[in-house]
Amino acid sequence: MNALLIDDSRLARTELRHLLQAFPDVAVVGEAKNAAEARTQIQVLNPDLLFLDIHMPGGSGFELLASLEIAPQVIFTTAYDEYALRAFEVNALDYLLKPVQENRLAAALDKARTQSTAPPILPPTEPAATPLNANDQVFVKDGERCWFVRLSDIKLFEINGSYTQIYFNDCRPLIPRTLQHLETRLDPKVFFRANRQQIINLKWIDSIEPWFSNTLKIKLKDGPEVEVSRQQSVRFREVMSL
Repeated sequence: MNALLIDDSRLARTELRHLLQAFPDVAVVGEAKNAAEARTQIQVLNPDLLFLDIHMPGGSGFELLASLEIAPQVIFTTAYDEYALRAFEVNALDYLLKPVQENRLAAALDKARTQSTAPPILPPTEPAATPLNANDQVFVKDGERCWFVRLSDIKLFEINGSYTQIYFNDCRPLIPRTLQHLETRLDPKVFFRANRQQIINLKWIDSIEPWFSNTLKIKLKDGPEVEVSRQQSVRFREVMSL
């Protein structure tokens, strides 16, 4: 297995690299000290496994995963134990507390080996995988506040830290979901992925104007302006044109 070490602490990366020498089937192919470096390394090296810290300058480990279209297997390595539940919600293989113990590392690697040799899982066919209709209502909870909101009333989904913020009426609740997860449930005829950080409701578009480098800027009704990425600007023109 090819592994990428992602941690802002050089000492932590060095210690983990040393521990991994005891596992000859694991090759450390690179290191990154922040999310930006990690994204580049992942594209270039295509690792099988990420050893990922949570707190890093310029973006957390959760934000890095949310920005990836396809993520390798992940083992979190962190000094904080309060994010364990969140880690498994994003399908992490394991959650190792620093300083990493060799027996815990061995157990985590056993999980990675099992996953890599497991037969492929067939796509789900249950009705739950079908996109929700714009007229469907969804339950939203943020702290002590709850809403039952119609999807057609939601104008924007936007990454905010390790959560996604929902814009409807004057409300801005946070939910523990990634944009990738939301895309599997939202109707693509109504909701459009504008960039790595935002999904917009096409029915809430107020105006569109050309932007830098052949991109687009969209103004939402009673809402913020959204800059569409270059790739998604091309797709938007293709999908929305006659």
